[in-house]
Amino acid sequence: MIGIVVVLLGVLGGGGFFGYKWWMAKKAAAGADNATEQKVEEGQGEKKAAAGQGGEKKDEKGGEKGAAAGPEGGGELVSIPPLLVNLAEPQGRRYLKLALDIEVKDKAAADQLNKSMPKVKDSLLLLLSSKTYEDLGSLENKILLKKEIVERLTLVLGEQKVLRVYITEIVIQ
Repeated sequence: MIGIVVVLLGVLGGGGFFGYKWWMAKKAAAGADNATEQKVEEGQGEKKAAAGQGGEKKDEKGGEKGAAAGPEGGGELVSIPPLLVNLAEPQGRRYLKLALDIEVKDKAAADQLNKSMPKVKDSLLLLLSSKTYEDLGSLENKILLKKEIVERLTLVLGEQKVLRVYITEIVIQ
């Protein structure tokens, strides 16, 4: 009698486990479709955002004619390799993959950024892992994230050397 109960509990437990995995696999597949759609939308949105950011920079240059407003042709680009973090979700099943290009004002700032790369990655990983899916879902929130990244990089570099942040790859799943 006890043996039958043990076998029955094992079968029910195994069935429940596989049912749960099957159900979660369906959710993950739906999430992957959403992530793909979001990546396509992000590519279109980033073009608009970059155009908007370029306009802001022109306004800054126009307002600072007497001061050195940075190089006319733009600054130096420093690539940040893809960062992969778990998002701050209750179940911990979502992740973010993000690659960036950072535009700094000159070669000296680019060298300083490269030398400070461990600090930069640490700061960015802490920032990104504190975000939820909802924090990153809309275009406005992605632009806000770019501003937060500029603030973090400014803390690491010590001065206003960062001109722009470009998101070159983003996957949220």
